[in-house]
Amino acid sequence: MEALGGRQGFTMDAKTNIKSRLPSRHVTEGPTRAPHRSYLYAMGLSTEQIHQPFVGVASCWNEAAPCNISLMRQAQAVKKGVAAAGGTPREFCTITVTDGIAMGHEGMRSSLPSRETIADSVELTIRGHSYDALIGLAGCDKSLPGMMMAMCRLNVPSIFIYGGSILPGNFRGQQITVQDMFEAVGKHSVGDMSDEDLDEIERVACPSAGACGAQFTANTMATVSEAIGLALPYSAGAPAPYEIRDAFCSAAGEKVMELIASNIRPRDIVTRKALENAAAVVAASGGSTNAALHLPAIAHECGIEFDLFDVAEIFKKTPYVADLKPGGRYVAKDMFEAGGIPLLMKTLLDHGYLHGDCLTVTGRTMAENLKSVKWNPHQDVVRPADNPITVTGGVVGLKGNLAPEGAIVKVAGMSVLKFTGPARCFDCEEDAFEAVNQRTYKEGEVIVIRYEGPKGGPGMREMLATTAALYGQGMGSKVALITDGRFSGATRGFCVGHVGPEAAIGGPIALLRDGDIIELDAENGTLNVKLTDAELAERKKSWKPRENAAGSGVLWKYAQQVGPAVKGAVTHPGSAGEKSCYADI
Repeated sequence: MEALGGRQGFTMDAKTNIKSRLPSRHVTEGPTRAPHRSYLYAMGLSTEQIHQPFVGVASCWNEAAPCNISLMRQAQAVKKGVAAAGGTPREFCTITVTDGIAMGHEGMRSSLPSRETIADSVELTIRGHSYDALIGLAGCDKSLPGMMMAMCRLNVPSIFIYGGSILPGNFRGQQITVQDMFEAVGKHSVGDMSDEDLDEIERVACPSAGACGAQFTANTMATVSEAIGLALPYSAGAPAPYEIRDAFCSAAGEKVMELIASNIRPRDIVTRKALENAAAVVAASGGSTNAALHLPAIAHECGIEFDLFDVAEIFKKTPYVADLKPGGRYVAKDMFEAGGIPLLMKTLLDHGYLHGDCLTVTGRTMAENLKSVKWNPHQDVVRPADNPITVTGGVVGLKGNLAPEGAIVKVAGMSVLKFTGPARCFDCEEDAFEAVNQRTYKEGEVIVIRYEGPKGGPGMREMLATTAALYGQGMGSKVALITDGRFSGATRGFCVGHVGPEAAIGGPIALLRDGDIIELDAENGTLNVKLTDAELAERKKSWKPRENAAGSGVLWKYAQQVGPAVKGAVTHPGSAGEKSCYADI
């Protein structure tokens, strides 16, 4: 591998030999491709560049939010690394929908479907132009799994790059994140925060480029990217404004050329063991419940059966050791400075919670990558795995007569893990938020938000606006909430998501009535309603499907195609149904 890759680049003979087996040969080689080469000359490429391996550099850059704004700059560093190692980088952008902007209104229906659009658009671009490898830069929530899904689907040598987290804000000496902003809305609604204070905190909460700083979905999936082996060690932890990000990006550009030479591909890396490693770091870091959607979806692209229950099984036996917000005290910047994601993984590996024999994009195994990582005793962001915050992971799977296909709850930072109360049912998030805002709910109730699942929404919206408002009103531990939709990684309190089967297809959550007694037990992993099977069956007879608001367009298409949350809410058969792999064309 070293003879063909690395900083010295490819020799001309090596380039010729490698090009003969790469997809780009269909665009650049032979007399019949003269028209194609003329387009490449038009962009200033040299003859040498045209006959080198082509590396797609896919960026989710946009001006929607701070999480994406630094990606284009980082892409330039990637391209320099590719070029230095004898490759020809070709940059392109794809979409991303930023949850912080989409949250709390109809825009959130676009969030989860954007994951599929990102994967699809990257696939189409790579296929259409016959690129040989992929480096994907992503910054916000669904763009991270979307990019990793594309890598596994195409199966060309690939490296994932996270754009980095935002720096924490500071409000009158207190470190804050955007989570505090959503909770400030709740405080404001009950008179605990003035108009002036709300105006002041919103101006200081988000002080830089980068994705939301706590262990919300973006940082959870960034942690996954290292644990699953698709990102270079330490690269996912450095905040967006840190100049070291350019060094990571350049190194990734060089390293992908070694992966081409060695023919190391994503499906060599993303094995069942690697997925179990990924689930373990989610649990250990108190990560987002959304990982229970994204890990099955990534597995699906590799032809691996790995559903919500498989994820939950790992969650159940992995200790919670990283004291990160929203359940804990610290943000991603703090963990990076304490030793980064490798510090977290090293203590998990040392105590038997990670598989060390998994291959990674370094060309080495996880254990080899972590061999030189030393424990840092001068920090308290990450605890040793044999002295955890709690012995059970920060995220728990649930199952019962209300959730035969499972559900998920984030327990990091929670002291009460059981809740029983009467149902208060709402058929969309807006109605529930209005009840919370007007305080027409009662302490002790279980708020039920349904018809917000993948099909029913459509789009499986997150409920952060509602849950944060509850928390801001001081009711975070006094009510519970269940939904067939999703929760933000910033959600805290007894909030259960991904309840399946969803209401839109007649799942038990659709049959609930106000006053039904719901029992939630995150210690034993159960979610039940005090109704007999016969009572549920009788209610099912009178249940009728509801129309959702999407009669055309992308949300209509999504509703027709999307599968259940338990399997990752995917929209196509995955690699199990492919006739041939793109990387082998």
